[in-house]
Amino acid sequence: MNTSHERRQRLVILGVAESDAHAVANHLIGMQLREHGFTVVNLGVCTPLSEFADAFDRHPGAEAVLIGSLNGHAHQDLGKLPELRAAGRLACPVVVGGNLSVGSHKKQSDRQRLYDLGVDHLLSDSDELVLLLDLLHAAGAARAPELQNG
Repeated sequence: MNTSHERRQRLVILGVAESDAHAVANHLIGMQLREHGFTVVNLGVCTPLSEFADAFDRHPGAEAVLIGSLNGHAHQDLGKLPELRAAGRLACPVVVGGNLSVGSHKKQSDRQRLYDLGVDHLLSDSDELVLLLDLLHAAGAARAPELQNG
């Protein structure tokens, strides 16, 4: 189990997708993460994907990039993700949450389109975020000895 002290060293990059100005959830999620001991680099609303990549360049130890989208245009806003990843940028898990498509009827194909762009995890409930980050952290720690042993 992670102690609060261990989590203080853990950093995430948070923001809202480029076409989205929904600020309240962004601030609440930032507060929730800080309460769990995370350092949060919050880019705010209407953040172009390139700014997430720039933030990761400045903070290469970030555990994840967390992108919120409540207006349903996540696929459009994240269209350059494959290009950025191919260029070696955003080399950490990308987690997207919120309302992931326009319309009241959600389809699995809407989620699959985001996965196909290179999104690693999709969340519909922000209460799942800390658990997901802990699981990713534990998985990374478990792989670290393998990487050191070559």
